[in-house]
Amino acid sequence: MPYNFDEIVNRYHTNALNTDGFRGYIFHDFEGKKKFPFKDDEFVRMWVADMEFAMCPAIIQAIKDRADQRILGYSQVFEPEFYDAYNDWNQKMYGWTYPKEEICFSLGIIPGLYTLSDMLLGDNDYAIIHTPAYGYFQHAIDERHKRAIHTPLISDGLGNWHIDFGDLEKACANPFAKVLIWCNPHNPTGRVWTEDELRHVAAIVEKYNLWIISDEIHCDILRQGVHHIPMAKIMPDYEKLIVCTSASKCFNMAGLMFAEMIIRNAELRQKYIAYTNSYAMNINPLSIAAHTAAYRYGAEWLDQLKTYLDGNFQLVKDILDRDLEKVTYVIPEATYLAWVNLNPYLADVPDIPDFMANKAGVLLEGGDALFVGNAKGYVRLNLAMPRSIIQKGMERIVKAIKER
Repeated sequence: MPYNFDEIVNRYHTNALNTDGFRGYIFHDFEGKKKFPFKDDEFVRMWVADMEFAMCPAIIQAIKDRADQRILGYSQVFEPEFYDAYNDWNQKMYGWTYPKEEICFSLGIIPGLYTLSDMLLGDNDYAIIHTPAYGYFQHAIDERHKRAIHTPLISDGLGNWHIDFGDLEKACANPFAKVLIWCNPHNPTGRVWTEDELRHVAAIVEKYNLWIISDEIHCDILRQGVHHIPMAKIMPDYEKLIVCTSASKCFNMAGLMFAEMIIRNAELRQKYIAYTNSYAMNINPLSIAAHTAAYRYGAEWLDQLKTYLDGNFQLVKDILDRDLEKVTYVIPEATYLAWVNLNPYLADVPDIPDFMANKAGVLLEGGDALFVGNAKGYVRLNLAMPRSIIQKGMERIVKAIKER
């Protein structure tokens, strides 16, 4: 069936972070005192990484069916149905499956990362992070009072990003380096790393006997014709690999708080399970039903979503090429996030999210503060929304830049 991605869904009065939490998240205005020339409901919201699209109907039905069973008690994944659906999906999409005994769970990849950072890093150890990086990679380390080494990705100035393998190896050779926090597809640049790049990273990690935590949450959100290779497929026998996945990002159900944490090392896995098998870490039964349905019935919805997103990215590129000719922008291979270098126009603006909120009425994220370095002058635009909203947001952004 055709799905309507042009539909505008009203998210107000649903306790959505997207509509009601932007003041605290972006501007640290937790008391709501900051004044803007726009009312809250007048903003074009292109910030937090969830979608403005209605969920896949099969997932909604699965949640209703589970609720109809009338009891939502303490739950974990006991039935084989989820494991079968998950590995059928992985086999179909990537030609790879994960042993059932290695599949652990978390309330999300970031909560899992917090736990793993605490388990793997001693007081003098370092985690290695490529920058620009998703802010919570650093927050997980900071919150646990651990330390990080940043290894910057290289931009060629044309919108393409590459790994500095020399710098990566230098970081890994540090005697206190313990973990590489890896991201594929990469957030925020949208790179899908090639097989050669993945093998080069794997060789360095194995050479220095590091743990590698591979965040692959965006692996299903690819441009049409692009293919993702799981790090587990590149490192089939490496015991110190942890892979993090979830259907929450690509099927727009982040609020259900569910992720798969594939932990090969038996000792770490038992330690992780012992920690997470508490009442505090039981899994929402609706989340289990939703993710099972996504993996079992969501392929057609996802394929149409990818085609729609391809059109959204092309729209943004066309507008940038036409109206902001100094910006060199390349459509990313993955994610629904546009990583745009506005330095040619706004290099002297210290806080671009604040500028855009006040001058354009557009909410977005960007800069070193939110993306852990190597991000000055860049913004991340969420394009997972009806095209009419993107058109409006881009017109406002262009106007604000040209009028400053």
